[in-house]
Amino acid sequence: MPSVIEKWNEIKILMESLELDVHKSANGNASAGVRARKGLRLLKNEAGSLVKLTISEGKSKQDN
Repeated sequence: MPSVIEKWNEIKILMESLELDVHKSANGNASAGVRARKGLRLLKNEAGSLVKLTISEGKSKQDN
């Protein structure tokens, strides 16, 4: 299971990779818009995973 910091770094890398497609989409590139939306859905799922990870680590620290 990845640590909170590792998961956060994965999310930052994902956001950086989305930046170019978001800018292209804003300028009217439809294909970039599709890629950006796909990436944003992935980002949403990864953020949810980070939340669950932080909750589980918080609970495990309370139990100890």
